[in-house]
Amino acid sequence: MTSCEEAETEETVTCLHLTFYHPGQAEKMMFRCLNFSKREQVRADDTAKFGRDSSVCRYSLMDTRVSRVQFSLQFYRKLHTSEYGFEVKNLSKKTKLTVNQTELAYLNKIDLPWKCIICFGDYQILAETQEGEAVDYFETHLHLAEAPILQERCLPCLPSLHPVPENGISPSFSLSQGKSPTEIDENEL
Repeated sequence: MTSCEEAETEETVTCLHLTFYHPGQAEKMMFRCLNFSKREQVRADDTAKFGRDSSVCRYSLMDTRVSRVQFSLQFYRKLHTSEYGFEVKNLSKKTKLTVNQTELAYLNKIDLPWKCIICFGDYQILAETQEGEAVDYFETHLHLAEAPILQERCLPCLPSLHPVPENGISPSFSLSQGKSPTEIDENEL
């Protein structure tokens, strides 16, 4: 047998890519304590906390307007599956946290979609999950955005701002062709 055949099977690791943006990041340097150079391992049973207090938070934001502990991310295995995910929990009593367009008050939590935007105050964080198989730990990879995330990206995970009729068919752009919309009674269909 060759050494390749005897080697243990390599596990892929779930990685949470987090891209940070704040309009004052160049002057205020609030991300100076974050490690943008490499991936970090986090034990599966640890809660990754974000906030101002570096003694409690794994990811410190140097800004007096950020809560001592702003929010946390918890890695978990979904019930009756082999899939893993993250839940985000708002730990700030003063600031609401928004995940895509869902607002979380203090101690509210929600499953983190595979691709979403987390917002609080002027902070924007693009979170993207890269799936893996390892059960003992996950990795985080932090990135810094130079432009606002909400304006630069058109994410498929964000709900459309246009209403969709009950029949599920989006209206065409016939209004621009000079036609006006007509109301139809559902009994006429």
